[in-house]
Parts: sequence; structure tokens; C-alpha cells
Amino acid sequence: MFEFSDHTQTLHKRVAAFVADHVAPNESLYNEQIASGDRWQPVPIVEALKERARSEGLWNLFLPDSERGAGLTNLEYAPIAEILGKYVMASEVMNCSAPDTGNMEVLERYGSEEAKEKWLQPLLDGKIRSAFCMTEPDVASSDATNIQSRIERDGDEYVINGKKWWSSGAGDPRCKIFVFMGKTDPDASRYQQQSMILVPRDAAGVNIKRHLTVYGYDHAPHGHAEIAFTNVRVPASNLLLGEGRGFEIAQGRLGPGRIHHCMRSIGIAERALELMCQRVTERVAFGQRLADMGSIRQDIARSRIEIDQARLLTMHAAHLMDTVGNKAAKSEIAAIKVVAPDMSLRVIDRAVQAHGAMGVCQDTFLAEAWANQRTLRLADGPDEVHLAQIGRLELRKHC
Repeated sequence: MFEFSDHTQTLHKRVAAFVADHVAPNESLYNEQIASGDRWQPVPIVEALKERARSEGLWNLFLPDSERGAGLTNLEYAPIAEILGKYVMASEVMNCSAPDTGNMEVLERYGSEEAKEKWLQPLLDGKIRSAFCMTEPDVASSDATNIQSRIERDGDEYVINGKKWWSSGAGDPRCKIFVFMGKTDPDASRYQQQSMILVPRDAAGVNIKRHLTVYGYDHAPHGHAEIAFTNVRVPASNLLLGEGRGFEIAQGRLGPGRIHHCMRSIGIAERALELMCQRVTERVAFGQRLADMGSIRQDIARSRIEIDQARLLTMHAAHLMDTVGNKAAKSEIAAIKVVAPDMSLRVIDRAVQAHGAMGVCQDTFLAEAWANQRTLRLADGPDEVHLAQIGRLELRKHC
């Protein structure tokens, strides 16, 4: 099993207590504030809780190997991501929400000192937000080599053209910077064609075309945008790391992010199981409590087993990332991206079934949680891509 220092265990407990005392009781208020007035504005309760979390030192806990973070490894942060995953606003309250976490890691690792001062520090302070522009509507973006957007040098500037979608966070009025991936050299070798560059949200030629919904949920004020980039000019210094190094940056960005996503999925599954257990002890049908029915107990048992299996696999992947690096842990990282959302969908579905009609409406978090988790099976690459990689790596051991 994994052991944590007394300091880390204390931090885990402080995060759990803050979520239980301040986030959970305000979930209804959060939903009310989202539903009232302009949905595309910062949510007052989130802004208030952010100040409180920061004053208590529960801020930027995600950033490994950096003096700007809390000094936690991926393994040490993993239980925090699980706790935060239980409530939609919890991650933002502690400035630990995607895509800002991944973008902050990109800026920390690969950004210039100028970029760190202009963009990273305001992100770390929670004053602005960001978006990651990679996926495109006109190609199968599960194969990132298909990306067609262009980043072309013109003197002291780069000119950017292309169309992106599922740029999460772009709908937020606080979003000020995009991390954009596109081709700088279509004739280079397959994995040296792409680069990443910083594009200010207010640059001329940036046009947010529409907001995309997730099974009907708009996720305001965060949102997922389709964006057109037309002859957008940015300084050449905005290019990250160098031409042709986009895939290298992407791999560095996605490793920790996958741990975060998977542990949040486990937190969601834990909450769904808690709700299910509460529901079946309170409801009576056919002369007995639902909790006394054998099929219900089997569903609860399967859920407990599957959650614990997924957690151990994810923690193992985090441990390998910390000890041998992302590249050596790529099979385990791919595995958790298949296992965690698939597991959470099964657990949520059982909870929905136990709640009956209530499970599919807005009276619980279950319906929206299911929609989000179903999307996660695509968000960091479809299951088929991860399974192909795992299979290929496994075959190499025996060939």
C-alpha cells in the first residue's frame, strides 16, 4: 500500500474538511446562482470560497516539482483530486480545475519568463482562466497527427489559421489565454510537424462561434467552445519550447492531467455509491427495504470492489510517474483512462437505477455526472486509442 507523510495526511484531512464544511453545504446555492441572471459570469459563491480556501493555504495543490505549487507529488495529490471530484465547484475553489491545471503546468515547464509573468502568475492567483485548443471538428482528432490548423512564421510573428472545438473554458469571461496546437511544418516527420503557441483571447481574428453542450448541459460559465482563428498574429516569442515540439509538450501536459481526471472520476463514483446506500435504506418496495434485496446488495458490493480497484490502479500509475517518469508509465496511464470513467459510469448507473425516476432528473447530481463521465471516455482520447497502446506495449514484452 502507499504511505504518506504526516504532513501530507494532514493536508488530505484539511481538504476533506473544507469540502465537507464549505463546498457541500453550498452546492444548492451554486446551482441557484448558475441558473439566475447571466449564466456566463463568475459564480459569487465560488469567488467567496476561493478567497477562503486561499487564506487557509488550500490553493494550487496540483503542481508537482515546482516551488509555485504545494510541493506534492502526483501520488500525494491524487487523494485530493478524488475529494475535489465529488462536487462540481470544488476544484475551482482551490484553483485546481482543468484545463487551467494543465495549462499552468505547460507554462511552468515550457514558458518563457515573460509568459510566466504575464500569464502563469495571474492563473496561479486565480485572477484569469485559460483554454486548451487542440481538437478540431473537421478531422479525427483522436489521431493528433491529423490536426490541420496552421502556425506559420512571418518575420517576428506567427500567423495562425484554423478551427478548434471542445475548447473547454473558452466561454468563461475570465478566460484570457489559449494554448493552441497546430502545424508549423507539414513536411516534417510525423511527430515533429506540430507546435504549441500562446494566443491571447482578445487577439484580432479570434472568433468564438458557438458553445457546445454535453448531453444538453452547457456547463456555464465554463463552457466548451468552437473557435475560428483567422489570420491571428502573435509575437514569435509566444511559441512554446520551439517548432515541432508540440507532441512533446502534449505528453508532458496529459500525464498529470489524466491522474487528476481519473481520481476525480473515483470521487464521483464514491459520491454516487454514498447516495445509493442512503436511498436504498430509506425506500420500501414490495414489503421490504430496497437495502434488504439481494440484487441491490450485489450492486453495492460490485460498486465497492470496482471503485477500490480503479483507485489502486490510478495510484499505482501516479507512483510510477513520480518514480520512473511519464514515458515509462505510459501503459499504466493509458489503462486508468479506460478503467476510471468506465467504472464510474457503471456505479452511477446503479445509483440511478436505485433512485428510480428521481435518478434521471435534476434532483440529484447523478444525471449530469453520468453525462460528464460518458464524455470523459472521449476527452483525453477514446478508449480504443488507449487500448491499442496498451496492447502494443504488452506485445513488445513477448516478441
